[in-house]
Amino acid sequence: MTNIEISKATVDDAALILKFVTELATYEKAEHEVVATESDIKNSLFGESPTTQAVICHVDGKPIGFAVYFFNYSTWLGKNGLYLEDLYVSPENRGTGAGKALLKHLAQIALENGCGRFEWNVLDWNEPAISFYQSIGAKPQNEWVGYRLAGKALVAFADS
Repeated sequence: MTNIEISKATVDDAALILKFVTELATYEKAEHEVVATESDIKNSLFGESPTTQAVICHVDGKPIGFAVYFFNYSTWLGKNGLYLEDLYVSPENRGTGAGKALLKHLAQIALENGCGRFEWNVLDWNEPAISFYQSIGAKPQNEWVGYRLAGKALVAFADS
């Protein structure tokens, strides 16, 4: 039996979180897009008035994954929602129940905070993740298309 434990991340976990972020980006074929530093992680997750939180998943005392989340808001529900930004379990620990344990932990946080939704995105080619999410009852939101302003486009628009 695998001993899975999930705990709130602390500032001492910043380097570990960055390591997991980089591993996740590598899996998603986007390692070159990671520009965050350990200092960025410390400031954004553990600095003054952070809006984002993280948890670390341990198996038998060894850190094997993480999740980063924040609260958003639904005007239609009149309630907060929990948005999962990243979830990652190291390849050698997939299939142990760690990913499901992380999602259950976050679902409990959502309920404890009166959230009406628990949402996340997945890359359309990531069939293992899609199958896993569907196996727990999650449904794709195909009617919505995500948009993003970032980098130079964000600056140009803001300054226009």
